[in-house]
Amino acid sequence: MAYRSGFKSYANTIAIQIRSELQLRAIDRLDPWALAAYLEIPVWPLSDLTRDAPDAVAHLTNGEPEAFSAVTVFQRNRRTIVYNDAHGRGRQASDIAHELAHGLLQHRPTPALNDHGCRLWDQGIEDGARWLGGVLLIPEDGALWIVRQGMSEVDAADHFGVTPRMVRYRVNVAGAKKRVARAQQFRFQR
Repeated sequence: MAYRSGFKSYANTIAIQIRSELQLRAIDRLDPWALAAYLEIPVWPLSDLTRDAPDAVAHLTNGEPEAFSAVTVFQRNRRTIVYNDAHGRGRQASDIAHELAHGLLQHRPTPALNDHGCRLWDQGIEDGARWLGGVLLIPEDGALWIVRQGMSEVDAADHFGVTPRMVRYRVNVAGAKKRVARAQQFRFQR
């Protein structure tokens, strides 16, 4: 994942600004459904589409739930997020935050499939949304707080409303364990 110069700082600035607007600190849980409402982006669970596409919904919720997480659907300039409510609540939070990140980064709509029915994918755009989605849920200062508190991944996941996997990812990419250990070592050397 190669990000353009300054992207991670830019993403952190967006997350801090959004959290400030929602009156949240870095250590508070950000509710992606509330953020979507704040941004006036409707969010629909996939199961709401059962009447219109029962076979597809059954396949994506029961048959092969890992095949679909979430998508942003456009109608002109309006975004709507559809997410797989067959996933656990923490996974849903990550999926919705990822889609909200596309909106916050002002990613333009693109076709989902090519002429042969194969999925189109821009890895750079997806990586950017993945990064910002994670930062929205657990900012850098939140990751440092987790380590300073000595929280387990499970307890931190419960606190932030995410999966333990997201906690591990954010703590690792923030270098939180090394940074906290270095700060403690520096304090003891004084």
